[in-house]
Amino acid sequence: MSSAKKSTTAQIPVTILTGFLGAGKTTLLNRILTEFHGRRVAVIENEFGPEGIDNDLLIQHNDEEIVEMNNGCICCTVRGDLVRILLELKAKRYAGKLNFERVIIETTGMANPGPVCQTFFMDDDVSSYFKLDAVITVVDAKHGMTTLDEQPEALSQVGFADRVLVSKIDLVKDAEYQALRSRLLRINPRATITPVNFGEVDLKEIIDINGFNLNAILDIDPEFLAETHPDAAESHDHDHGHEHGHDHGHDHGHDHAHDDHDAATCTDPTHDHGHGHAHHHHHDDAIGAFVFKSDKPFDSMRLEEFLGGIVQVYGTDLLRYKGILYMDGVNRRMLFQGVHMLMGADVGRAWGPNEKRSSKMVFIGRNLPKDVFMHGLEQCLAA
Repeated sequence: MSSAKKSTTAQIPVTILTGFLGAGKTTLLNRILTEFHGRRVAVIENEFGPEGIDNDLLIQHNDEEIVEMNNGCICCTVRGDLVRILLELKAKRYAGKLNFERVIIETTGMANPGPVCQTFFMDDDVSSYFKLDAVITVVDAKHGMTTLDEQPEALSQVGFADRVLVSKIDLVKDAEYQALRSRLLRINPRATITPVNFGEVDLKEIIDINGFNLNAILDIDPEFLAETHPDAAESHDHDHGHEHGHDHGHDHGHDHAHDDHDAATCTDPTHDHGHGHAHHHHHDDAIGAFVFKSDKPFDSMRLEEFLGGIVQVYGTDLLRYKGILYMDGVNRRMLFQGVHMLMGADVGRAWGPNEKRSSKMVFIGRNLPKDVFMHGLEQCLAA
C-alpha cells in the first residue's frame, strides 16, 4: 500500500456540489459565493456542451475564479481533464496569478459523483495540494421521489453524500417530506438530511466538515439503526472522539474506467434487492446501506484478505464505505474508508482505559448482498 505525499502547506479544501437537474445547486452555489464575499473561491462548473475543454477557459467573474468544463459529465472519460484543471489552478496560485482559498466543483445534474471523488484518491499531485472536504447533494422535495424512481444517477448522488439538502419543501406537505426523508435515510444513513429554502443553509453545516477525513466522526443516523436493527437502537453510541492520524488514500485494486455507468438494476439472484422496511416498500431502491457492529475484535489478516476480496468483486457497486475498527492485539483503533475500489486505512487514537472497544462499519452501494458482507465480517472476528 502506498500513500500520497502530503504538502507542507495547508491543503486547499474542495467541496463537490451535486444534485439532479433543477434541484437547486446553482441557487445554493450563489448563496455560498454571496456569503463568502471577500474570500476567494475557485469554482469548477460542469455543464453539457459539444466543445472540448479549452486551456484558456479560466475566466474572472464576480471576484471568483470560474472554470467551465463543457464536454459533458465529469465521469471516467473526463477525470483526466479534471486533474489537469486542478493542477492548472495549483500552478497559477503558486505563481501568484490566482488567489483562492477553496474550490467548489458543481457537477452537472446527470453526473455520478464517484469519479470526481476518486480523483482525490488516485492522483498524488492532486491529493498533496487539495483536500476533498465533502459531497453536498441537493434533492428537490417536489420531484425527489419520482427522480429517485427513474434516475439511477440521483440514487448515486444521495449515496455519495456527506450532507443532503432538501429544497423546495414549501411546495410539499409535511407527510410528503417525511416520506422522502425516510427514503433518503435508507439510501444513506451517514448523511445529515436538512430542509432548505432557496439555498439558505448555515454554511458551517456544509463547508469544512471533513466528510472525507478518516479522522472525522463515523456518524450513523440512529433512526436508520432503529429501523433496520430494532435491538441496536439502545446500544447505538455516536463516537465523538476525534482521531489523530493522516488519510493515506491507499489503493486496493484497480479502478475500472467505466464503473460509474453500470445499470442500477441487477439480475443476479444472489443480490439482495429488498430492504425489509415496513414503510414505502414499493420504493425498492437499488442503492441502499447497512451497518456492521461488533464488540469482538477483528483478526487483522483475515479482515484485510476479506476486504480486499470484497473490493475486487463488488468495488464497482460500492459507493461509500467507512469504519472504525477494533483489532485484536492493537491498542489503537483502525480507521478505513473507500470509494468504489479505492480504499484508505490508517491508525487512529488509542482506546481509553475505560472505553468500550467495538467496531462500526457502514456500506453504501448498489444491490450489495448484505448477507455475504455480514457473514464474511463475522468470520473475520478473532476466536
